Amino acid sequence: MWRYLKLWLSLAKFSLLGEMAFRGNFLVKIFVEVLWLAILLVFNFTLFQQTTHIENWDVNQYLFFIGCYFAMGGLIETLFLENCNQFADLIRTGDLDFFLLKPIDEQFLVSCKHIDWSCAPNFLLGLGVMGYALWTSGWVLNYSQIFAFVALFISGAALAYGFLLLLTSASIWLMRNQSLYEMWWLFTTLMRYPREIFSHGNWATPAGFFFSFVIPIMLVTNVPARMMVKTLEPSWLAWYALGSAVVVLIVSRYVFRAALRRYRSSSS
Repeated sequence: MWRYLKLWLSLAKFSLLGEMAFRGNFLVKIFVEVLWLAILLVFNFTLFQQTTHIENWDVNQYLFFIGCYFAMGGLIETLFLENCNQFADLIRTGDLDFFLLKPIDEQFLVSCKHIDWSCAPNFLLGLGVMGYALWTSGWVLNYSQIFAFVALFISGAALAYGFLLLLTSASIWLMRNQSLYEMWWLFTTLMRYPREIFSHGNWATPAGFFFSFVIPIMLVTNVPARMMVKTLEPSWLAWYALGSAVVVLIVSRYVFRAALRRYRSSSS
């Protein structure tokens, strides 16, 4: 593990040097991300000018949820999204051969090679929004609650990474993954809203159940956010989220390895 950590730190440093070679582009990307968060906050504050609650979330709780979503999205985009997006190009050009020849785990190298530092401020901005929401709500410090939130946030990130890796693996068979990444953005849209919104209606209720328990992408942000600012109901949902993360990681690892066995190198 120490070897992998040192390698990851070296890759992160190399990625940062690459970003600093084009500082103007780096700053513009950060500005766009800040603008996106500002638009998201303005939209939600506008909603709460018309009501005091959305389902059973008040303005501070919902603000914490937005911060959790933005931090989660920033973490995934910083660490994994760009790497997975480049996987199809590696297959088409045959450059994946060079990855497979290196004496290191292929999944680690494929999914962790590049760090998108321009998205890293999203994680910090999300933390800032969550901290502000807790401060304005008069939240009382509770270390056990913080520990549970961190554990569930990490499991949510692992769950999102597992789904992203599954979509990435399909590139071996499809050669292009553009349509699959449109599905990923659909997943991130579902992560943006509280699960309770999908608890009413002939169409919304089945969709909420499907994306909570069959493909549990809604649990990525809903469970940690609700654990921190509300009572998690039902209580077993936290264990279900943790178990789902483990299962999805194992399945995505198996599918990725199976996909590599189907890969035909540029020399074959």
